[in-house]
Amino acid sequence: MQWLRDILDKVAPLFEKNGKLEILHPLYEATDTILFSTDEKTESGPHIRDNIDIKRVMILVVVSLVPCYIFGALNIGYQESLTFGLSSDWKTNLISGLLKIGPILAVTFATGAFWEVLFAVIRKHSISEGFLVTCALIPLTLPATIPLWQVAVGTSFGIVIGKEIFGGVGMNIFNPALTTRAFLYFTYPAQISGDKVWAIAPDGYSGATALSIPAGQLDANAVTLLNNASINTVFDFSWFNMFMGWVPGSIGETNKIIIIFSALFLIFTGITSWRIMIGSVIGLVFTALLTNLLSPYSSNAMLTIPPHYHLVMGSFLFGTVFMATEPVTSSHTELGKWYYGFFIGMLTVIIRSINPAYPEGIMLAILLMNAFAPLIDYFVVKSNIKKRMTRYAQ
Repeated sequence: MQWLRDILDKVAPLFEKNGKLEILHPLYEATDTILFSTDEKTESGPHIRDNIDIKRVMILVVVSLVPCYIFGALNIGYQESLTFGLSSDWKTNLISGLLKIGPILAVTFATGAFWEVLFAVIRKHSISEGFLVTCALIPLTLPATIPLWQVAVGTSFGIVIGKEIFGGVGMNIFNPALTTRAFLYFTYPAQISGDKVWAIAPDGYSGATALSIPAGQLDANAVTLLNNASINTVFDFSWFNMFMGWVPGSIGETNKIIIIFSALFLIFTGITSWRIMIGSVIGLVFTALLTNLLSPYSSNAMLTIPPHYHLVMGSFLFGTVFMATEPVTSSHTELGKWYYGFFIGMLTVIIRSINPAYPEGIMLAILLMNAFAPLIDYFVVKSNIKKRMTRYAQ
């Protein structure tokens, strides 16, 4: 690789200050640091010595998402086979799914890279690796049938409005990937929700996600409705099958085993906070038990969903592991992470149960708590200061 190092060193003056291509320095710097480790030293404090840098963090997160993509492709092909009554092997399903996911992924990365490079050039700063994680997450939150032009529009909104207008990576208050998902959901609901967008199917074919089956139903038990749907349709909405992920849904949300192993990998590598994850699960279980107690006094079928079903339905685990734990938009204090996670779990159940028009709640729950994360940290710090002052006074 020395020959490549020599080429980069030779053209470097063109991209430095007063060089002919100075305006493109962010592109050169990004290429150089991706191919080779940087030898630059920090000129001023503070100095933090650690074996993990931002680039390595981003790469590890992207690596943890790869299994979600692989299973997502398998599931898309499998759902397509079910829809058309075909008997396909796993290789055929995988190829079919990859052909659906590939264009979505390509458009997302092309759009995200365009805006990242544009703002880096205008602001004259280096290209952040953060857009890699954002662009890797966005397709996993979308159905395989979404039009590519909507992917480009949604990604543009998430990158520009969700991040760049706040100053770029580390300055945004909302998760950019979830900002993209929310924008698409409320702007183009017909293409990202409903009963006809979750499988590659003939016109007029009606499918459903597990959460949409009990949503809006009255005087019924949610588990019974799911069992009946398993009998009357080609889809299996049993708890075990939803845990395994062979159900309609967004590309990366369905297989809970893969998501749990990804969570363990991220925790083991020190990338994400286990406190937020456990806090979210506690909040969801607590609130689901409460709604179960209230269900006899209401005709809303969503109130009857037991906690263990809430855990495997929809995007709760995916959002908790990959979205809620984002270090920029989550709480930073150790105690604050518990509160932050708990309220995400609680709000997820509340939004799912009380708003029949929006049966999935994790997206809005995380975005709402993104806005309150600084306030949580503020009160935790104030409480710690008060305790210390009281202790010193004694």
